[in-house]
Amino acid sequence: MKGIVIESTGSWYKVDIDGTIYDCRTRGRLRLKGFRSTSPVVVGDKVEVEFAEGGEGMIVAIEPRTNYIIRKASNLSKESHIIAANVDAAAIVVTLAAPVTAPEFIDRFLVTCEAYKVPAVIILNKIDLARQTPDELAAFRQIYTSAGYRIIECSALTGEGVGEVVELLRGKTTLLSGNSGVGKSTLVNAIEPSALAKTGEISEAHLQGKHTTTFSHVYPLSFGGRIIDTPGIRGFGLIDIKPEELYHYFPELMLHSKGCKFYNCTHTHEPHCAVIEAVTEGLISMSRYESYLKILDDDGKYR
Repeated sequence: MKGIVIESTGSWYKVDIDGTIYDCRTRGRLRLKGFRSTSPVVVGDKVEVEFAEGGEGMIVAIEPRTNYIIRKASNLSKESHIIAANVDAAAIVVTLAAPVTAPEFIDRFLVTCEAYKVPAVIILNKIDLARQTPDELAAFRQIYTSAGYRIIECSALTGEGVGEVVELLRGKTTLLSGNSGVGKSTLVNAIEPSALAKTGEISEAHLQGKHTTTFSHVYPLSFGGRIIDTPGIRGFGLIDIKPEELYHYFPELMLHSKGCKFYNCTHTHEPHCAVIEAVTEGLISMSRYESYLKILDDDGKYR
């Protein structure tokens, strides 16, 4: 029988087979070729399940993935952590206050989406708080719209903009990611009240969210489509992206790089670098360019 993995806890998996949810394990020898991952099966995987006489489900095969979102595992190993597979789009939920989402975190997520060909959208939640600092809000809009990304501004608490998020999600499987505390679970509840996603409060001491989502989970949407809600993550380490290819995944850098004098320009110091000239002229935001340099000269904190 074939189904879709809707939750992964590391040893057990919930698999949706024609609307019925089964708890399943994996066979010990089940592995994906070419992957050294923290788990061979992830949310969104299309799998084949066999049932033992006792009724226990066993995942015996994984269908080839169309795409996936991946990051460096949070432990000190060189393993990867695939967050979800077979997604139509990815949405990163960010906030400009309570807590502040770091630009480098946003850019690392967007780079991964570009690298693995997953269309990405930015959902700016808590827009009511963001409007209290209009200059910062205007700067944020300029940075990411000029880079070619769509921004949906909303408030999960007041309902503002939630309808636009619904239209984004309709009929698609969308990964929803972001730091803890940005309101992902509250947004899921606003979009689909029956989801009953757990929500938490912001830690006043650190202005960071408590981890309220332990495992990635798929929520079916009554209006068509699915949300993959992921655990709040603090760092997004890139993996399998070569330094000389990094600029390909910053759309605005890629666009201006065509004017560089040298074909192997790193866009860091070379003369007649069209990217550096574009940054100087304000055509590329300094924030995005700084993220590019930080990722290029990675200090090991995220990778």
